[in-house]
Amino acid sequence: MTHSQNSPIDTDGIDRRGMLECMAWVGTGLVWSVTGGIASSRAFGRPAALDKKATFTFVQISDSHLGFGKEPYKDVAATLKATVAKINALPEPPAFVLHTGDLTHLAKPEEFDAVAEILKGVKAGAVGYVPGEHDFDGDGNKEYLKRYGKNTQGLGWYSFDNKGVHFIGLVNVADAKSGSGAGGLGVIGKEQLEWLKKDLAGLKDSTPIVVFAHVPLWTVHEKWGWGTRDSEQALDMLKRFGSVTVLNGHIHQVLQKVEGKVTFHTARSTAFPQSEPGKGTPGPVRDLPAGKLKSVLGLTTVSYVENPGSLAIVDSTLE
Repeated sequence: MTHSQNSPIDTDGIDRRGMLECMAWVGTGLVWSVTGGIASSRAFGRPAALDKKATFTFVQISDSHLGFGKEPYKDVAATLKATVAKINALPEPPAFVLHTGDLTHLAKPEEFDAVAEILKGVKAGAVGYVPGEHDFDGDGNKEYLKRYGKNTQGLGWYSFDNKGVHFIGLVNVADAKSGSGAGGLGVIGKEQLEWLKKDLAGLKDSTPIVVFAHVPLWTVHEKWGWGTRDSEQALDMLKRFGSVTVLNGHIHQVLQKVEGKVTFHTARSTAFPQSEPGKGTPGPVRDLPAGKLKSVLGLTTVSYVENPGSLAIVDSTLE
């Protein structure tokens, strides 16, 4: 993982025409392969279409919520440990792990310490982070930045390059109501958008781009704050690139969508599932059937093949 210059509308904000949307709420997943901006999918568990060894792989995890302890999810540390064990059991160690926010539940120092203690056991080249709204401590994001703010800008945004792919970590939860069930959409903000424009300026159109942030960059459900208010401005800057993958967390379930050359992907939580958009209320699912917890928690593995330049996204559960 090599660092670049900075490192460690409409209600939807996007045009729905030509949209391909795939949802896998529990248990199963899809593999997405993206070549030249064209995406194709296959059911999880079927043979991969790629016939070349991946240039590198990385893993996305999200929404660990260390410090949460309500029934039926009283041991979120145990499920994060199970996630680490699954990463460590991969055939080859990933180049790095990206955590897309809500490491903690209340942004307490001891919660951050607990996350660090568990994730130090990950067999990967590095671990990168962006904050979720639960990681903000009400004091300028001090606790998060003290741990993860080195070589970042503002409240923790940064970029880096790895074997021809440009990675961009955005912070879209700085607003106090970002992502809240009261309808507080995520916000990137003017300062960060200006930084993003400069960060992208020197890149060739053929550069594969991976953006990772906490709240989805398209509006999954506005009433619940499951979207980013100014995402259209960021996506407009990215439209010249042939392959763009956007990874998010926040909604605690797999939801995938392809819009033109952009593949959007939200990951499962390692702590607890949430309701489907618009069904019931946001927050932990309270009526999860006994024995089903590990089927709704999981991680995402992404492989990149340098030539012809494709990304394959695989979701798996802890079960």
